[in-house]
Amino acid sequence: MADNKIKKVVLAYSGGLDTSIIIPWLKENYDDCEVIAVSGNVGQGTELDGLEEKAIATGASKLYIEDLNKEFVEEYVFPTIKAGAVYEGKYLLGTSFARPVIAKRIVEIAKAEGADAICHGCTGKGNDQVRFELAIKAYAPDMKIIAPWRTWEFKSREEEIAYAEAKNIPLKINRETNYSKDKNLWHLSHEGLDLENPANEPMYNKEGFLEMGVSPEQAPDKPEYVTISFEKGIPVKLNGEALDGVTMIEKLNEIGGRNGVGITDIVENRLVGMKARGVYETPGGTVLYAAHSKLEEICLDKDTLHYKKNLANTFADLVYDGKWYTPLREAMSAFVDSTQEYVTGDVKLKLYKGNIIDAGVTSPYSLYDEEIATFDEDEVYDQNDSAGFINLFGLPIKVRAKKGLIK
Repeated sequence: MADNKIKKVVLAYSGGLDTSIIIPWLKENYDDCEVIAVSGNVGQGTELDGLEEKAIATGASKLYIEDLNKEFVEEYVFPTIKAGAVYEGKYLLGTSFARPVIAKRIVEIAKAEGADAICHGCTGKGNDQVRFELAIKAYAPDMKIIAPWRTWEFKSREEEIAYAEAKNIPLKINRETNYSKDKNLWHLSHEGLDLENPANEPMYNKEGFLEMGVSPEQAPDKPEYVTISFEKGIPVKLNGEALDGVTMIEKLNEIGGRNGVGITDIVENRLVGMKARGVYETPGGTVLYAAHSKLEEICLDKDTLHYKKNLANTFADLVYDGKWYTPLREAMSAFVDSTQEYVTGDVKLKLYKGNIIDAGVTSPYSLYDEEIATFDEDEVYDQNDSAGFINLFGLPIKVRAKKGLIK
């Protein structure tokens, strides 16, 4: 397998099972090539602890840990929230929009280091291989990509664990709790083990399963209120306190998590053609989506709101499929930004045992006119006007009926 032209490889490194064994595997199969590990910090928290020592101990020449949190939130998360993009009505794209920002930075480091190839640990069954590689192609179209899962001898995570044990590579997992997980500032995903059978109820109350919050049953018996303030579709204040985007999400993760909010069980259609079951924790993100949607109810006119909801599905597909760096996604974001010009105001929500309940919304640009909408007496709406409107609106139906064309 050795490619003598490959002397230096930059590896997308998380320190999890796959990338932990990839370092020695690369050196064994590519003539003791230099391996430079890169970890993009998008909010993994303690998962980054001890990563440099581990990477070097297993054969890497160095480890870059790049703080991408601000860029991740402002350039990927917020545009997706503003678009209202949700994949298949449930998935808030936590892994999907984290990959492009990580891959972009890996390419930058690979170029600076003069690397011959970029390596990732994504499986041949997953979506992430596409997301990583499309981003790499966007910024380094001629860079060689190594994807060990497509070529190596391991056929299961069991065999990977055995290899790691043989190489004395420390792992934070074992055979009994070997869920496949992906964590960042926005979410935590769980796949594998008992979750592979959709008939099995997730063990939400099992110790150690949920990490970002609690199940609705374990949430407090008293509701908690939050008020989120938006400016042009971007959340800027929480309960009156001005916060940057990263801190906003961190605090909402805490609040939403302790109230059992944002747990999703979904069988999704993967890009590679199969259905896959996963459980996602997205407490803060779920609150932000709910608040943003509520504010749009009073700030957007009917045609724009309805058209934008249709666009949101396509936007979600693009993000899920790894097509962030494409003309269509960029054009859609330009349209979305235009719609957000007057999406400014405050949204109050009540969080209670996994539920998000609307508790009030205000905006200086609200299109809701209480005097027009009231059932009480008013001086601005002539109800007699509706008769002529209905006659014209229903004229095509009337014509078809008179021709005997209504079945």
